[in-house]
Amino acid sequence: MAIARPVRALGLAAVVMWCFFLYQIFAPSAPIRRPGEVGWDEYDPNLEPTDEPEGILVHVSDEYAPGIANSARINATLLALVRNEEVDGMVQAMRDLERTWNHKFNYPWTFFNDVPFSEEFKTKTQNETKAECKYELIPKEHWEMPSWINKDLYDESIKLLLDEKIQYADKISYHQMCRWNSGMFYKHPALADTQFYWRVEPNVHFFCDVDYDVFRYMQDNNKTYGFTINLYDAPQSIPTLWPETLKFLAEHPEYIHENNAMDWLTDSIRRPDHNRKANGYSTCHFWSNFEIADMRFWRSKAYDDYFNHLDRAGGFFYERWGDAPVHSIGLGLFEDSSRIHWFRDIGYQHVPFINCPNSNKCKGCTAGKPFEGESFLQKEDCRPNWFKFVGMG
Repeated sequence: MAIARPVRALGLAAVVMWCFFLYQIFAPSAPIRRPGEVGWDEYDPNLEPTDEPEGILVHVSDEYAPGIANSARINATLLALVRNEEVDGMVQAMRDLERTWNHKFNYPWTFFNDVPFSEEFKTKTQNETKAECKYELIPKEHWEMPSWINKDLYDESIKLLLDEKIQYADKISYHQMCRWNSGMFYKHPALADTQFYWRVEPNVHFFCDVDYDVFRYMQDNNKTYGFTINLYDAPQSIPTLWPETLKFLAEHPEYIHENNAMDWLTDSIRRPDHNRKANGYSTCHFWSNFEIADMRFWRSKAYDDYFNHLDRAGGFFYERWGDAPVHSIGLGLFEDSSRIHWFRDIGYQHVPFINCPNSNKCKGCTAGKPFEGESFLQKEDCRPNWFKFVGMG
């Protein structure tokens, strides 16, 4: 006897529900996450095979030999702010970068210090390269705490930062360094005629052979800024940075670029607590211990006016405004975001974070793992937001 159609439908529904019930019981459990929380299942594009970037590339030739007139080198330098006592860490970083890149192109090194460099520092660093090395002293007016900073207020502010467990909060030299890197270094007379720089810090590592002139890449492909690592900052260190930025933008809306990265700067979905504590700023920033950049941007009226506004506000000393968020906010607001480049092919580490591409040119790092240490560091990676809002160019 034929089964009535309504009965067949009920039977089919019962089978589907039973299958769903069994799946819920035996299927692998997914991690429970709060809104915006980051998980290990996020796909890292560094797992994909990586080659040289698209665009115009200039490879090594005899015209890059050291010390020759009319070389193929353009107006650029490798740049380091470093102390005499950091010479061994600087030598290690130089050795890595010379091995992977600069022994082919022989760009000069320019070292900066707030005290004169020792003969030991000069000898050890010059021994690591065939390129020219320059040793520069930072003018006192570029380094010392400016006259408008209230020392009593500074002392009280440091106590509050220490209560928040902000790293380096009580080191005056760290505040001075952040200010200098944010808006003073490109004003140094030794860089007056220099356009591009690659910032290098002591104790960093480079893992991958790079066979093209990165400075020519920046110039020939109309790029302003290059980064490898993109992180969240500690919001307790910069609570008034974004409010001061909004004050500046209210006075100068004409400086905002139409193709800006505002969504990256203000996202509140991925890490809402960061946005809340930083008063509207996501805290995403390019980790500026690595940066390859065109100094014409820092010298532009928009950025220089912005830096001067922040400088007068006092947050480099009353809080711990770093050059990384200051540079990143400036770029995210005032530059065409298509001119900001992720150097995914340059393997780089500043402990504990890493950029490690999947390439046979790389040795000593694990492709697709952006940190070294505990898994909670994964949530500090803000590249997914950059890729979401801007792209991987």
